[in-house]
Formats: sequence, structure tokens, C-alpha cells
Amino acid sequence: MGGTVARTPVTAGGRLGAAVEHPGLSDPSYVHRRRAIAARADGHRVGDPAPAVEYSPGEQRTWRIVHRALWAAQGVHACRAVLDAREQAPIPADHIPQHAEVGAELRRMTGFEFTLAGGVVANKRFLGSMADGYFHAVQFVRHPAVPLFTPEPDVVHDVFGHGIHLSSPAFAEIYRLIGEAARRIDDPDVLQMISDVYWFALEYGVLEEDGVPKAFGAALLSSCGEISRLARPAIRPSASPRCSPPRTTSPATSPSCSAPAACTKSPTPCTTS
Repeated sequence: MGGTVARTPVTAGGRLGAAVEHPGLSDPSYVHRRRAIAARADGHRVGDPAPAVEYSPGEQRTWRIVHRALWAAQGVHACRAVLDAREQAPIPADHIPQHAEVGAELRRMTGFEFTLAGGVVANKRFLGSMADGYFHAVQFVRHPAVPLFTPEPDVVHDVFGHGIHLSSPAFAEIYRLIGEAARRIDDPDVLQMISDVYWFALEYGVLEEDGVPKAFGAALLSSCGEISRLARPAIRPSASPRCSPPRTTSPATSPSCSAPAACTKSPTPCTTS
């Protein structure tokens, strides 16, 4: 029986192909490096210090390229509450920060810090840790051949996306409340409902300001292609078959922002100019 094959940007020019064609999945040297960095999270306990990574000149260059492109795109498409948080965020433009470098400042600002992850983390641990002010973050960098798109969360997504949120007391409180709710739940269906709230608000949430859709979620903030698609979005109310819209997740301190919505457009690259 036939089906639709997911297609994703696989070149810097935006050519679409099967996900397995993406160099982040098909380049053996990159995969080896990514796995070596991710392996540092094996056996890691929440709250333990993360070992420093000695990033290569190429990895540092990728960070600078992406940071420059995202900074410009966020300035156009991110909501005002995010832009205000970004001004306070301890995220450097010229180098990939170590977890401890950013985490120390976040702890002072909002009580949050990064704890090490090697990739996808189970819902109970990932969400529940936020109740104690810990956000799981990876350290590896996306493939340099396609710097403006990655098929999985990387250090850009976690630090430059979620790090902006976690620099704001209002946003940080949303993370903490979701974590507290997840920690109290044992029913997997209810836990999935809470995960849906997190996903459609804090990852892919869109806010409306003055009738214009603006990015709120970290997945949008850290993807140049996705955030740029907000100029011509297909947006639906934020809801899932299992839960009602997470309208309580919009920042109470940002009265100009309406409830989050989910952007249904797929990512496309943008330029770095």
C-alpha cells in the first residue's frame, strides 16, 4: 500500500528529499561526531554538571551563520514578549556557549538551567524535571551543509530557542507549571495530554499581535525556514484529539498576545543575508 514519504530540506539551497538524504543522517563523519557528543549524556543525572565540549572551528562557524540568520528572522516574526526576553538572554553570537556558561545566568534570572541530554528524553523525565528548574538540552551541532535546517533538536534549538524562553520569568513559569503537572501524573494518556500542551505551545506556538501571527514556540524561534513561513501561514487553533486548547499557556504578562496556535507549514530554508 502506498503512502506519502516525508520530504525535508537536504541542501543549503532548499532542495527537498527524503529525510534519510539529509547529511545529518547520511554523513558518516558527522554521525560519528554527533554520537560521540551525545554519548556524554549516558548515565547523566538531572542537575549534574555537563562536561564541556571542545567545538571545532567548523561547528563554531555553523553557530555564527545560524545565529545571524535567526536573529534577523526573529526580529521580524517573533512576538514582542519573545523579543524582550531575547534582549536579556545570555546567548552569545560569536561562539557556541557551554551549558554552564548559559545555565549560570539563567539560574540567576529565572531559576532554570540546562541539564544534559543525548537526544529525545522520555516525557516523564523531560517534563517533570522542569518542575525543579532543569531543562534537558543537547550539545551537538547541526550539519554545516544545511545550517538553517536540522531534522532533530540540536544545541541551536535548545540554547537559542528554549534559552530565550528561560530568560523570561513569565515564560519560565509556564515551563515550571507544565513540569509540576507532569510530575503528578502517572496515567500515560494524561501525561501525553500535558506533552501536547508543551508541544503545541512552547515548541510550535504562534501568537497573534495586532492581527499578525508571531512566533512564540522554540522550534519556530530556532528554525529560520519555519519562522519565515509565518508571513504566509496555515494556522489552526491549538488543540489535539485528547485535550482542549492550551489557552492558559500564553504569557499573562504579555496582554498583546492571544492564545497559541499551531503552525502547520513545513520548514523551508531562508538566506543568511
